[in-house]
Order: sequence, then structure tokens, then C-alpha cells
Amino acid sequence: MTTAVTDDDLAPEPVHPGAATVPGGDFQVVQAGRADPLSKCVQDALATYLHNMDGHRVVDLHRLVIEEVERPLFETVVRHAGGNLTLAARMLGLTRSTLRKRLAHYSINR
Repeated sequence: MTTAVTDDDLAPEPVHPGAATVPGGDFQVVQAGRADPLSKCVQDALATYLHNMDGHRVVDLHRLVIEEVERPLFETVVRHAGGNLTLAARMLGLTRSTLRKRLAHYSINR
């Protein structure tokens, strides 16, 4: 007697406890723990990224991480400051001109 193999049988095991793996793929949906500090979230994301590289060469990781964190940081703070760059720069601990340069770099409009 043979047993049918389904997509669920072929799906990889989730990397994170409580994660759900989409049948037939490597995509995982992970519910972030709201109690986790940002550093833990970054560690988990990096561990997953490096695991998924599966032996491929990793280069320029610092730039990648900084850009992935800076863009939402600036977008969120500028939005919170109501588009007021002086206030946003003060919140970030940057000069207004540095903030303007970084916003231009990421093509972020206030």
C-alpha cells in the first residue's frame, strides 16, 4: 500500500516556534512577540536571513541592515512629528541637514 505525499509533507519545518510554513514554499509567517526588544527582533531577522542564504556568499550585510532599519525609522519619526523636520531631527539626535540628506537618500517625502 502506498501513501500519497502532499505539499504539507514536503514543506520545510518552520525556523521559528509558532511559525506557519506556507504549503509548497519556504515562506513563513511569524507573529512577532510584542514583548521582544528591538534588538531581539533584529537578531531573529538576521538569523533567519543568514539561514536562508543557505551557503550563498553574504556581502555588504552592514549596509543592508542599516538601510532596512533607517528607512522605517525615518518614515515613522517624521510621520510622528507631523512632517516637522526640526522636531524629527531632535527626536533622532541628528542635525536637520543630516536628516534632510538621509530622507533624500531614501526618497522619503515629508
